[in-house]
Parts: sequence; C-alpha cells; structure tokens
Amino acid sequence: MQGGNTLETLPLDKNSDRVVLDRVRNALGSIILGKDRQIRLAVSCLLARGHLLIEDLPGLGKTMLAQALARVLGMSFRRIQFTSDLLPADIVGVSVFRQNLGEFEFQPGPIFSQLILADEVNRATPKAQSALLEAMEEYQVSVDGNTRRLPEPFFVVATQNPADQIGTFPLPESQLDRFLMRLELGYPDAENERELITGADRRSMLEDIEAVTSPEALQELQRAAAQTAMSEPLVDYIQALVRQTRESPEIDIGLSPRAALALAAAAKAHAFVERHSGVYPDDIQAVFAAVAGHRLKPAGNTSHRSAAELCQHVLDTVAIP
Repeated sequence: MQGGNTLETLPLDKNSDRVVLDRVRNALGSIILGKDRQIRLAVSCLLARGHLLIEDLPGLGKTMLAQALARVLGMSFRRIQFTSDLLPADIVGVSVFRQNLGEFEFQPGPIFSQLILADEVNRATPKAQSALLEAMEEYQVSVDGNTRRLPEPFFVVATQNPADQIGTFPLPESQLDRFLMRLELGYPDAENERELITGADRRSMLEDIEAVTSPEALQELQRAAAQTAMSEPLVDYIQALVRQTRESPEIDIGLSPRAALALAAAAKAHAFVERHSGVYPDDIQAVFAAVAGHRLKPAGNTSHRSAAELCQHVLDTVAIP
C-alpha cells in the first residue's frame, strides 16, 4: 500500500532536506498529538537505518505511528499481526508447486515491503519471532536454500505490550539488540486527549495524509545523516558512556560494541533532524535512553529498576566533554 498522493520530491541540498524533514515531522504531529520527542526519535531511527520497537499499553497510538510513517514517507507498507499460531512461513513466504509449470514458485510473504509493522510482536512464539532476525540484520531472507534481498529502504516498526500482560513471550536479547531504539508513547496530556475526543477521527485523517518525499529521496537523507560530523571528544564521550555501563555495579549486562555503533549512528541522525552543524552532547543524551534502555540488564541490588532510571544514572555519572 502506498501512502497518499506523492507530492513532488524536493531536490536534496542542505536547505531542502531540512524542509522535507520539517514536513515529515509536522505531518506526523498532526496525527500523533503531543508526542514531538517520540516523533523526533522515530524519524532519527529511520534516518540511521535502524529498526524501532514501541512498547506500551494497547490503544496509545503505536500502530497509528507506524502507519503514518509509511504514508508520509511514501513507502510500501504491510502489517503483520503476531499471534501465538503465526509461523515463519507466514512472514517470509513459501514455495508453492505449480502443476502447469512442473516446478516450485516462490510466493513472497509480507516481509517483502519497505516498512513492516510487526504488531504485538511478543504475542508470537520465539520461533515466529526469529523469522525477523535475518531480515532485520542482513536485509535479506533465506527460503528453501535461496537468499532473497528485501526492498530498500527497509524498516521494521514492532510494537509490543508490557511483558506482564497475558499471552506474551519475552523477546530474547539477541532480537532486542536488532532494534536501534525502543520508545514508549505514554498517555496524552489533558489538552491533546481532549482534541482526540472532540476533533476529527485520526484514522480518517490518516487516509487523507499525503507523502512528502519518496523512498529514493529517503535513502539520500539517510546517506546525508550518516555524514554528520562528530568530533573526537564526542567519540570519547560515547566510549565513556559505554564503558560506564560495563563497569557500573548497578548494571549486570552493559552495552556491546554494536550498541556503541548504534549510539553513534542515532546521535548523528538526531543532530541531522535538529539541524545541528554536527553532533552535540545534547544529541547523544537525547537518544541514549532509546538506544541503551532495552540493551541493559540492571543488577539485582540496584535501586534503578526502570530502564529510564538506569540510563539517567549513567548519564549523570559520566562527565560531559
């Protein structure tokens, strides 16, 4: 499904790419009210070529955000509803024997789209969850001994309900690590909730939303974001944060080298979205909890029980350059 009627894509120079990003954020903000920080991080995640995990209670707009992203960015979109009886073949596809041809023909699954919504991913069994691993890491799937490339750009937005809800299967650490960021949307404030109640239906608005860029232009934005300058002191800062997660008695499992790379890529993308001339300490701090929170395991005796508290403890401990 393509999102809306694609507008003429602006040529990507230092001014027009910022205009595109502003239009993307404004369009998303008209659907997802009062969540500018989460929208900014979601766009940064996409520009960093990462995948996004949204964890929160049902009914807070997780699915709506994924659908809005696909429409605004002009990407092909498929939703996969994860359930306890979902099979890997339901995700990647299956080979079907065609009697008239006398051979097997591959029928691609919904994974062959540019933006995938893996809805309630932790309601499926680990076997079904694992079908996403190769796709998210290698941008390809292997079926019947054949490797098939996925379309580009390729972006997975997965939603999951809190682990204490009935019928959930915790995501293993290996799969959590495939997500560049994890976000929580949270409840809207009173003013925005009132607008949701009294204003236009958001699903109807979503149907009318227009694409403000194209997948090809999005790839140009991703390349430009990756070129954002990062000074040596800020590389030192990232290394100090990562080292603190490994050495702190408050944390049992710290950040891996892959997490350090993710933190650097996310900080560059955030700086690009915020129109900074290069990465600032504020960019690293802005993305740290989203990048690190789902990768850290708190020690049994720590008083920082939530991921947000643990990440803030690390930021408070390490000096800003």
